[in-house]
Amino acid sequence: MSDIQQIVYVVEDDEAVRDSLELLLKSDGKAVATYEGAAAFLADYSEDMAGCIVLDIRMPGMDGMELQKKLNELHALLPIIFVTGHGDVPMAVDAMKEGAVDFIQKPYREEALLEKIEAALTQDREQRQTLGEQQEILRRVKTLTPRESEIMARMIAGQANKVIAIELEISQRTVEIHRSRVMHKMGTHSLAHLVRMVLSVKDRIDVG
Repeated sequence: MSDIQQIVYVVEDDEAVRDSLELLLKSDGKAVATYEGAAAFLADYSEDMAGCIVLDIRMPGMDGMELQKKLNELHALLPIIFVTGHGDVPMAVDAMKEGAVDFIQKPYREEALLEKIEAALTQDREQRQTLGEQQEILRRVKTLTPRESEIMARMIAGQANKVIAIELEISQRTVEIHRSRVMHKMGTHSLAHLVRMVLSVKDRIDVG
């Protein structure tokens, strides 16, 4: 996977902030691509993109949360770091629940942002490496119990915990425990990554 260039995608509507972020990242040796809005990034998006996204949570038109939702629908792997204003912490917490890897509040220390970006790039490399190792994915799938396999199939189909609980006639808490075990055994924290892993071996397993 080392031949794929990782790029930090900056999605920020404020031109001055966008330019300063580009300068900071380039001075740190990072490849950077900047976008003035979520729609512009989405128009450019490809599943082959590697790296991470630094995403402003509040933007005119499509905001950062909406872009995250769209990318989740596309099973995008790119880790997202949200940049938030003072009053946006509850939104950022919601964003983390939807799979964002981190958030940082304005005004932020440049060193703190660079550390978060480095961690996101490491996660991206590890996720892409796993996708390239189908034997390892198959080994992990085989460690699942029949119930965990059933739960995983429903997770991949996009069913919410509440729906899974009703259809399987078990408690929502039980679903959450199984879901946590599935993520642990499959070696991921991201539903998008789980979906991509299983899709990469779908012809060789009986899940989904």
